[in-house]
Amino acid sequence: MSEILVIGHRNPDTDAICSAIGYAEFKRRTGLTEAIAARCGDTNDRIDFVLNTFGVPAPKFVADVSPKISDVMQRRILSVRPDSTAAEALRLMDEKNLRILPVLDENQKCRGLLSLFKLSKFLFPAPGRNPGQQNSREVFSSLRSLAHTLNGELLVGVEAEREEELILMIGAMGLESFAERLEQFPPEKCCVIVGDRWDIQNVAIREGVRVLIVTGGIHVDAKTVEAARRKNVSVITSPHDTSTTASLCRASLAVRHVLNEEFLCFRENAPLAAVRDEATASGYFVFPVLGGEGETVGILSKTDFLKTVSRKLILVDHNELSQAVQGADEVEIIEIIDHHRIGALATQQPILFRNEPVGSTSTIVADGFFRHQVELPRSIAGLLLAGIVSDTLNLTSPTTTARDMEILKKLEMIAEVNARAFTEKLFASGSLLTLKPAPQAITTDCKEYSEGNVKFSVAQIEETGFDQFWQRKDELLDALEKYRASRAYLFSTLMVTDVTTQNSLLLAVGDEKFIARINHPRLEPGIYEMHDVVSRKKQLLPYLTHCLREKEKGIKG
Repeated sequence: MSEILVIGHRNPDTDAICSAIGYAEFKRRTGLTEAIAARCGDTNDRIDFVLNTFGVPAPKFVADVSPKISDVMQRRILSVRPDSTAAEALRLMDEKNLRILPVLDENQKCRGLLSLFKLSKFLFPAPGRNPGQQNSREVFSSLRSLAHTLNGELLVGVEAEREEELILMIGAMGLESFAERLEQFPPEKCCVIVGDRWDIQNVAIREGVRVLIVTGGIHVDAKTVEAARRKNVSVITSPHDTSTTASLCRASLAVRHVLNEEFLCFRENAPLAAVRDEATASGYFVFPVLGGEGETVGILSKTDFLKTVSRKLILVDHNELSQAVQGADEVEIIEIIDHHRIGALATQQPILFRNEPVGSTSTIVADGFFRHQVELPRSIAGLLLAGIVSDTLNLTSPTTTARDMEILKKLEMIAEVNARAFTEKLFASGSLLTLKPAPQAITTDCKEYSEGNVKFSVAQIEETGFDQFWQRKDELLDALEKYRASRAYLFSTLMVTDVTTQNSLLLAVGDEKFIARINHPRLEPGIYEMHDVVSRKKQLLPYLTHCLREKEKGIKG
């Protein structure tokens, strides 16, 4: 498959979602038609407000981009039903050059695998060591299946649907010899195959054989048919010669009787890397692939593991693998568009890496439209405007640059939206501290960072006032500590920003020696006041890394 995902970081904020949609639109309009906007986390109320305002659907949700079975499996399933005949299965195998067929029921559940090897052993059994062995003569089928396999006509059918064991007899000998041979077998099990030997036909009917098969497309006289009906002898006509008819009779067996009921199957969303060893070490050659309800949605063969998965990524609003969608290290990253610090990320080959010190990734994306004179739809302009005002608090954040201001003015005109009025509606559209439980509120906009061998997290919540915070401070601190411990971070922080006063409160939990380095006014244990601090990227993160270095040096901050 060919797929290029334009995707933001985990726990996406408004800028990550809007820049992903915007840049995917830009790439499609400049020739990269495979570009698809994606997200690896849930949207929140503010993001939903933005998307609904401009009538744009949320990006495709992708939790994991590592190569999956569904990426390489064969989606077109060639199969047979349990009641299909061996002849039908062989015909399909021959036409498609297959050695194994899955047997699927009416609900697409796999009942087993049918192998050409096992079919061949059944249809062409080795001669028995003892003369009395009848395995090459035995047929297990219904009369209806026999007629269907022979492409013949069932002139008389007595209990034609019943499956039963039949013994094949070829009427190609003298009448006396045939009569003697017929006495050796129970007539109610005999299937006599004969051409235009009327004498043989009459003896077979008189002795009450189970079924008489007349070959060569020969017309059966009405008197013979009536005599057979009186004796409860079934009659089938075959268009084939006697030899071919005899061979085809054994192939009328329903495949459910010869399938391999033991097989190895996998789920379609299973990572290829996780099943490769098990599959290659097994004695199976193909593996049914199951969907969510256990239905068969594809077939995986051992050679499918050699296929190349052509999924590629364009990262927006981040450049560190710790913040990227799961599996990003297993696929090719072809571009990065970002405005954060450059973290540790190695690529297999040179890529387009556009990292600019502006207030929003949406600024960079919008600039691409303007610089290359690409038509910018009104809805996309609205999204990019939302990304900028969200990340820069409508140009009041210290991360704001002249470029953000310039781009925002252009977007206001195209989107026909007043940025100031829109910002007020945006921040009033959803309060995390009002709407979300504490564990969800602290991780909605949370990023993991690495500094040397130390890992930590920094989250941010933007509110209009601190009233809700003070009501929930204890549960927020408790949730933050549980989150930190679950991921073995050295410390975790949460910055709650009042967008109206441009001030923040900092919650910090974790290593006591690190916490001791925080020299902002402490209001309560674990809670600090941070005047004029609103930017995680430009203000808080540099301060935290400074405290971390001071802690490592053993210098009291």
